[in-house]
This record gives sequence, structure tokens and C-alpha cells, in this order.
Amino acid sequence: MKLRAPSVPLITVDPYFSIWSGSDKLTDSDTVHWTGKPQKLTGTVLVDGKAFRFMGRGDAPALTQTGLEISACTSAYTFENESVCLSAAFTSPLLPNDLDIASRPVSFLELCATSKDGAPHDIGFVLTMDDSVCLNEKFQYPTETAPLALPALTGASVRSCVQNVLNRSGDDLRIDWGTAFLATNAPCAAANVLSSVGENGNAAHTLQLTVEGDTALIAFAYDDVRSIQYFGENLPSYWNRDGKTIFTALQEAFADYPDVKARCGLLAKDLRAKTDNDRYYELLSLAFRQSFAAHKLAVDENGEVLFISKECFSNGCAATVDVSYPSVPLYLLYNPELVLGMLRPIFRFAEGDGWPFSFAPHDAGQYPLVNGQVYSEGTNEENQMPVEECGNMLIMLAAAALASGDISFAKAHWTLLEQWVVYLLEYGLDPKNQLCTDDFAGHLAHNCNLALKAIMGVAAFGILLALGGDANKADAYFEKARAMAAAWLQNAHDDETVFRLAFDRPGTWSMKYNAVWNFVFETGIFPPDAFERELQTHLEKHLNRYGLPLDNRATYTKSDWLLWTAAMMKTPQDFSALVDTLWTAYHESESRVPLTDWYDTETGKKIGFQNRTVQGGLFMQVLKESGICRFRKEP
Repeated sequence: MKLRAPSVPLITVDPYFSIWSGSDKLTDSDTVHWTGKPQKLTGTVLVDGKAFRFMGRGDAPALTQTGLEISACTSAYTFENESVCLSAAFTSPLLPNDLDIASRPVSFLELCATSKDGAPHDIGFVLTMDDSVCLNEKFQYPTETAPLALPALTGASVRSCVQNVLNRSGDDLRIDWGTAFLATNAPCAAANVLSSVGENGNAAHTLQLTVEGDTALIAFAYDDVRSIQYFGENLPSYWNRDGKTIFTALQEAFADYPDVKARCGLLAKDLRAKTDNDRYYELLSLAFRQSFAAHKLAVDENGEVLFISKECFSNGCAATVDVSYPSVPLYLLYNPELVLGMLRPIFRFAEGDGWPFSFAPHDAGQYPLVNGQVYSEGTNEENQMPVEECGNMLIMLAAAALASGDISFAKAHWTLLEQWVVYLLEYGLDPKNQLCTDDFAGHLAHNCNLALKAIMGVAAFGILLALGGDANKADAYFEKARAMAAAWLQNAHDDETVFRLAFDRPGTWSMKYNAVWNFVFETGIFPPDAFERELQTHLEKHLNRYGLPLDNRATYTKSDWLLWTAAMMKTPQDFSALVDTLWTAYHESESRVPLTDWYDTETGKKIGFQNRTVQGGLFMQVLKESGICRFRKEP
């Protein structure tokens, strides 16, 4: 991989069990949770009794890192010194079509050492995991450990002595309940516990594994007991929905590792085959685990999939509609059921008594407590996003129905869909002074890009009608959408090259990323060349070193919208021009964090977000080219 990842995914299971390395070399810094708080893993290889570091900081000399390849599910490092060569591959098997495995909270490190100098060597490994993995802050509570008593496995567990499951919600927080495990199936291994005491007197522990031999398979696992509070009920994760224990999960994970590893390799090959653009492939590979693991897989009381997103470093909201919307290209490609899993909490809330409005909610809670909208104090109308969320919901439902070939989910919620499309018809063409997902600069009236979302939302309802067999009514909605589009083209026009940021603001411009669905659905709502001049103007006049700004008001951009705009480009060369700016931003940025989606196009530095699910939006070009959401309803 030529891309210097700003941060490398090591363990990526869910928003709480997510450990990264934010340096060029795995030995240059200690590992951290995605929030940047320490969650220390260390690794050394023993060569003829002498220790050499390959992970984390410490007193032992570091091996020389010679390579790093990041694929969809694996980060594979290579190291060497004068005596040995070492490979260290971290794999989190987030297989989107096998939710039992994707949700199983077990992540692996596979180690293999070979002689470099041709001489035989006595090889071993020492791995440690600090108890900060199971605490919000180090020394928050005293911790306790236990040996792992399972056949053919060696290891230990650590947990907080205070077990208050699902005790709070928020953004910059880590789990402080449940149990962390470090284990191996190596025949010659020993588990040990290192102890210390904090200034507050709380006991702290570090789990340590020592393995003899030149290969080792190490598992990092976490049992969170209950994963999501869902409208008052504490739910398990998907993997243990039927009562499976973490001990069974560990045994199964080791047993099927060879097969799962091969399947992860096939997923990487499939992703490679979807694009011949090397830089684009590297961005997709880095985005895959981040987007998936910023969700939590659970099941509701009816046994239906819930795929709960967390707004990482924005506000911690759960199941946020305008966070799901940009992320869906990845999941439409690999498993549309996950898109429905994002939407179920929204319908559950909107169809209940707690939501008083005729438009769609913004969210369904704050992670991990999914009990109803918390954004804008829940039901405070002033800071809602009516056009934004109605359009998002209709577009996502139409895309999922096309990708899956199944309209039944939409039909089950038809009353709300009719209500939301009526709202778009009344207020969408010229939105009032309201927020949208790009609310960094505050409210904006007459937002041209937001109006595009409304138009595509009306077209999406037409698609749903057509898929449901009501051709005449579908045609009527397509005509409504075309009429809105014709008015939009006239009202948004600024000069021969661009459309305005807002209808009443001459001399302005913005990304029109919501128009990408005109290319994906192929419903002919807008002429195919409607945005061609504007896109060329962006390339010629507005593009900075690290990307295209969202609009003329500031130099920051969003990675998801940048590549949605790229997906509308006419030629591969123009598509690459935008991809290259994003690749360069991540390659050169001083912000050594899991991919930020909100950054400055002149400095490449993060503005505010990191590790968010929206990086699934980078897959938009692949989604468009796949044709799985194509409708082709021509005028």
C-alpha cells in the first residue's frame, strides 16, 4: 500500500472495541482507542532469548518495519532485523454477508517469524493487553482478572470490579462494563497477569501471553453482556442473540479461523476487482472496517437486524438518519439488509407516540441508548432537519428496495412514506431557513443542494410505487419530480458554469452531491448533462490541494460528499482528479486519527470528526457502476 494511513485499524469490532495505531510504524507509539485515549497493546518477538518490539513502545529494541498492507479486513505488517523476518496480520472479519461472524467480538493477530540469516533460531512471542480496554479511563475502577479455562486455549480475562451495564450514553466515552479477553490456541503458551496500583488506590492489571514457537494466533475478544438499550430493553448483540457465551464464541472463532481468513481474502479480491484505480482502492480498503465497526449489530424483539451507527466525534447520536444516508453505498453493495437495520430504529420511533412532527426524525437516541431522538432536545422544532431527513429516508428506502429486489419493508411503513413525500412536495423545492447535514455554518434558507435532495426523494417515492406495482401513480410522481427539477434548473442558475449555493445568493457555488442519485437511479429526472459545466468549473477553479470545498463560504470539505461529487464526473480522469486530492489529504495530513470526513482542503487537517460510519459513502462510484440501484425510468 502506497497510502500512508493517518491511523491504522488493528481491532475493529464496534464503537467500544476499536483499537488503532496512529503512527507510521507500529513501534513508534502506543495503541489507542479510536477516540485517542490509551488502550495499550504491546508485542515482542523473542529471538534466542532476546526481546525485540514489533508493537507499542518499550525498552526492547524495535524491529525495522518493512511494509504495511491494508485490505478490507486485515492490516498486515512486516518487520525484520539481522536475524529474523516477522509478519504480523491483524484481522477483524467483518464479513457483511455473515452477520454471525461480523458481529462476533473476536479479532485476531496472526504472527509468523522466519530466519533471515539462514541460521536456526529459538523463537517466541510475548503479547500484552492493558485493562484500559475495559475502562472509560485508566484507574477509573479497580479491575480483576481470571484465567481462561477452555480446552486447547490459553489466556486470561480482565474486567472492571464495577459492572453497571449500559450505564450512560455520550460521544467521547469508552466502555466500562463487560470483560476483555486475550487468548491463543498455541500448544506451548502461558498466561500471566501484571499488576499495579493507581494514585487513587485502584488496582490495575495487564494481561500477558507468552507463546513458544515461530507462529502464533492471538485473539482479542470482548463480552459486553448487553450491547444496546432499545426503547427501554437491554439487547444482546447479534452474535449472542440466542444465548451463546463468549467462551463458545472464542472456541468457534479459533476453529473457523482458516476458513474465515480465506473469506476475508476473497472479500479483498472482490473489492480490488471493483475498481482499476489504485488510489481509490486504497481509500476503500481503509474505509471498510472503519465504517462497519462504527456500528453495532443487534436484533430487536422480533428477531430483526438492527445496525446502530454511532456519531463518532460529532455528538454521539445513534441511528442518525443523515449519518446513515452517506454510509449506505457500502452496505447496498454488500448486504442491503444492513441498510434496513439502520432504518428500523427510526421507524420504531417515528411511528410511536413520542414523535409529534409530519417529517422524519434526525436520530433515535445517543449511543448506546436508543430510546428516541435526543438531537435538538428531541422535539424542539427549531433545530430539526425536515427536508434533509425526509429526503434521506425515501432515497435510502428506494435504493435498498432496488438493491435487494424486495419492496416489503417499505410497504410496512407506507403511511409514513406518504406523509414524508407530501412534506417534500410542499416544502422541498425552496427549503425554509433550516438545518441540513452540512450545518457547520448554521441554518441556510433556499439551499439549492438541499432542494436537490427533496427532488430525488420525490423520485425515490416514484420508484417505490413502481416497484410496488402502481405504475400510473409512479409516473405521476416522476412527473412531479421532473417539474421540480425544471424549476430548480431555472432558479439555481447563476451563470454559464455553476449553480448557486442558495437560490437568493448570486455569485455563490456549492457541491451538488445530492444529484448523484440521478446518475445512480437513472430515472431521467435531470438531463444527463445538467451538471457537466458546473463539475468542470469545480475542477478548473475551485479545487484545492486536498479537495473541493463544500461551498464558497469556507475551505473545509467532507470526504463522503467529495467522492459523491467525483461519481458524477464524466471521465475516469476527472473522477481521479478528486480521488487524488482525498488520497493526498489522508497521506499527508498531520491529523493522525481514524479517517476524518471533515477537514480543511488547504491544510489537510481534521476540523472535527473522525472514525465515522460515513466513510461508507466513498463506495458511491462502485455502487453507481454496479447498476444494482438502477431503475431507468426514462421520460
